[in-house]
Amino acid sequence: MVSLSDSPSALANLGRVAVVGAGAVGGYYGAKLARGGADVHFLMRRDLEHVRKQGLGVLSEDGDFHLDRVQCQGSTESIGPADLVLIATKATANDALLDLLPPLLKGDTALLTLQNGLGSDEFLAARFGAERVLGGLCFVCLNRVGPGVIRHQGEGRISLGEFAPGEAPASRLKTIAAGFREAGIDCQEVWDLPRERWRKLVWNVPFNGLSIAAGGIDVAQILGDADLRVRVRELMLEVIGAAGKLGHSIPEDLVERQISATRGMGPYKPSSLIDYLEGREVEVDAIWGEPLRRGEGAGAEMGRMRELYGEIRGAVESR
Repeated sequence: MVSLSDSPSALANLGRVAVVGAGAVGGYYGAKLARGGADVHFLMRRDLEHVRKQGLGVLSEDGDFHLDRVQCQGSTESIGPADLVLIATKATANDALLDLLPPLLKGDTALLTLQNGLGSDEFLAARFGAERVLGGLCFVCLNRVGPGVIRHQGEGRISLGEFAPGEAPASRLKTIAAGFREAGIDCQEVWDLPRERWRKLVWNVPFNGLSIAAGGIDVAQILGDADLRVRVRELMLEVIGAAGKLGHSIPEDLVERQISATRGMGPYKPSSLIDYLEGREVEVDAIWGEPLRRGEGAGAEMGRMRELYGEIRGAVESR
């Protein structure tokens, strides 16, 4: 990856980009970068042959687009070393990264994890070096609706932060954020990555969780139920309280702002609900278990969170 001043194109400055986990999130952001002209290579499995023949499509309220020619491979060995790796696999599959990532690494390869919950930044830092790791918080409504087809229902902002700012190249975060913005992605740099992860949990904990615990319902149905609205607010306030105990100050007015924004999503099915309904692994530990352990370990009251965690574990284990 080169510096901002070395090229007139911010996208060119990203260098060679590999996408590991080309589902809804990885496919969408990778496709946006590729459409803008970045050198993007996708690791694909189930959609590989379809995308090779028919390309990758995004259906979006911002305008549909289709990539006729997609650089996609069935292994990271076939992709080879990259400058930037977007990691969009589920956190439940992190152990697979131990084999998937090494063929993509060279001396200065940056690892940008777009995963939900807590723990993935530390997982990558411990195994591949803290200086490589960045985190991305994706505030977006996305679903994979068919082979090589992603539906974008709204939002799209991504917040990027360094895991270890003092160890990473000073200009790297700005370089990556500038490339994303040139591709038409609403992107901002953040300087306190742990705080931003807790901010995202304020939404993920109640809406991903209650969608499963309440019987497989979308966010509009959650907000349409008076009792569930109470639980949403209580859970959000517990998450904010836990973050505060851990030194991450989040204003309580975020609760009503997020609820208002969620009303605009309509009948959106959170990603955890889709995983649950389709029989895939749900990120139970990353989204609920790890935040609960950290919050209670810091002395936070998290009775509602513990109750929800138990409900989700029970629902997943009884499928």
